[in-house]
Amino acid sequence: MSTATENSQAGNAAVPPLAFTLPAPDLGAWRAGNTGTEGVWHFDSGRPGRHVMVSALVHGNELCGAWALKGLLEAGVRPAQGTLTLAFCNLEAFDRFDPRSHDASRFTDEDLNRQWMDERIDAGDTRERRRAAALRPFVARADWLLDIHSMHEPSAPLLLTGIQPRNLELARAMRSPEHIVVDAGHKDGVRMRDYGRFGDLADNGTRSLLIECGFHGDPASRAVAQDQCVRFLEQSGAVAASTLAQQLPGWRLPDAPCQWALEVTGPVVATSSAFRFTQPFTGLERIEKAGTVIGDNDGVAVTTPYDDCVLVMPSVRQARAGVTVVRYARRRVL
Repeated sequence: MSTATENSQAGNAAVPPLAFTLPAPDLGAWRAGNTGTEGVWHFDSGRPGRHVMVSALVHGNELCGAWALKGLLEAGVRPAQGTLTLAFCNLEAFDRFDPRSHDASRFTDEDLNRQWMDERIDAGDTRERRRAAALRPFVARADWLLDIHSMHEPSAPLLLTGIQPRNLELARAMRSPEHIVVDAGHKDGVRMRDYGRFGDLADNGTRSLLIECGFHGDPASRAVAQDQCVRFLEQSGAVAASTLAQQLPGWRLPDAPCQWALEVTGPVVATSSAFRFTQPFTGLERIEKAGTVIGDNDGVAVTTPYDDCVLVMPSVRQARAGVTVVRYARRRVL
């Protein structure tokens, strides 16, 4: 890894590190996959049905999804109809994981979850773009996708649907987690869950969700990842609810008491690593009055744009020029 890459990932030195207590899973038995593409497993029921995919380790320090996929493989979960693909995505970044400096294994050259445009993938000029090229046939073939992630800061789980109503309907049918983020993605590149057919606004039969399970190093994030896998697979029709309950006892958590849609209206982008919040926000704070100062961006006051503004995933841990440090959202009952 180059010094520039190390510096871009090491995190903001002014922010105290958080304890990382979720151990790294041993993927040795599952690393090779069965497709000829490292880390990718594919199972075909031999019966008509959806092509369903669950992905993890798009970022090498986000371990909860790797634990969930490992559990699915160990339990022998197979599709009753259609196909099921399980993908450990950024194994090269995962190989660098160190709980004492976990941000340094987020990626090797650049964020894999911003490379999902064919022109970037075809360039093949970074390790993440070459890995995206290897994964692309599986993502392009998938009809339903669940992409499992975790967060820089301790926070309640968030399910990201994009702006497609069909994904919001699926989130409602899954009945968990409580907070659903409706957003248009990032300006610096396309996420996997927005790639190709997944990004179409018209209902083309696809569904794609991204789950943020909580803080990277919190064992509770693993439980959320497992729960979301069960709910997603059940809704997809690939595996029956009764089979999942038998093979994966204890994975399903209680339903959310209600669900809130958080409709993102815009980001706050840092102009340097000097960005600071006025309080130790952890996410989902609802700021009552428009114009409330919540941060300082190189001497420029950062204020909320409207009443009852919800803060989505605030963090200065990766703050530097061009990085989104928080997003604003309006909240409504789903």
